[in-house]
Amino acid sequence: MVKRVFLIVLDSVGIGEGPDAAAYGDEGSNTLRACWQSGKLQIPNMQKLGIFNIEGVGCGEPSGSPLGSFARMRESSAGKDTTIGHWEIAGIISPQPMPTYPDGFPEEIISEFSLKTGRGVLCNKPYSGTQVILDYGRQHMETGELIVYTSADSVFQIAAHEEVVPPESLYEYCRIARELLQGKHGVGRVIARPFIGVYPEFKRTSNRHDFSLVPPRDTFLDKLRAAGKDTIAVGKINDIFAGKGISSTSRTVNNDDGMDKTIEHVSEDWNGVCFVNLVDFDMVYGHRNNIAGYTAALNRVDERLGELLPLLQKGDVLMLTADHGCDPSTPSTDHSREYTPWVIYGDAIKAGVDLGTRPTFADIGETAAALLGVTAETDGTSLAGRLLK
Repeated sequence: MVKRVFLIVLDSVGIGEGPDAAAYGDEGSNTLRACWQSGKLQIPNMQKLGIFNIEGVGCGEPSGSPLGSFARMRESSAGKDTTIGHWEIAGIISPQPMPTYPDGFPEEIISEFSLKTGRGVLCNKPYSGTQVILDYGRQHMETGELIVYTSADSVFQIAAHEEVVPPESLYEYCRIARELLQGKHGVGRVIARPFIGVYPEFKRTSNRHDFSLVPPRDTFLDKLRAAGKDTIAVGKINDIFAGKGISSTSRTVNNDDGMDKTIEHVSEDWNGVCFVNLVDFDMVYGHRNNIAGYTAALNRVDERLGELLPLLQKGDVLMLTADHGCDPSTPSTDHSREYTPWVIYGDAIKAGVDLGTRPTFADIGETAAALLGVTAETDGTSLAGRLLK
């Protein structure tokens, strides 16, 4: 009997270009292989669980006797952003992509935002998050105007110095933007990007906060809640789902903090799912094409898995997956349209079951719910029958 599922999203750890990668400009992308080819990747715990046994992974040494079962996951939604990826993991396939703004946001949005916040707007175009504060930070501090920018993703980002705009005020501006950005302008996330420092040594802080759209319908989280199960969010999971279907949440400042909080939940008494996002791979390394940093971050999380695995109790299941790719070795600094891994391990789970390539991430949430005795009725298919001993 499964009592708890620990579902950990290794944010952006893709395992090879998807069949429609060309349509997204992502031919040749393989995030995990990029780290492997650095010669520095050391992830023995993931290897033992079976990550290199996954169909088409294209790198690493497969385990002769993998401890877990595994699959290659194809994204069915139209997009490659964080929100759509997580929603699909939770059971919602999004047939339409969320809006993006390669030329900046339309004047009517910016004017209304400025009117409601009482502050002017700087930039309003796609930009690197670190470069935008370098280029506009001084002007922001002199004028109090907000730095608004976007990226290739469906995001409206607001950067402000914490001494000019305290984080709580910045969050309120984000709530204003979130109310404005609905319907055809319903971007996936409005993101607060506070920073500190003196030019040219500005530095973003850990007070980032995401304000997502509410999922359009119930996910496996809602169905678990309705069945009386716990749904614990760690990291930005609560933000991604706008709190919908979440029973409790804890914010994190980095991957280590995320693993600390996950390990703390192992010793607690609850019944349901602990849904974790480890964001550093994507935010700190992938978008900056930092192969060495990305590889080191994977190595570190694998070390932390070495701490977590012996603590798992009878009836616990561990799942590892990702929401998209972000290959640090390609010219692009954007997300990449890739397959993602799915590794499943626990005392109730058969070892070495190769589930092949699944047509949608949604199978993950549906399977997690089924293992907990709940039929979630999402867009996915449960593989619990093939996994349980």
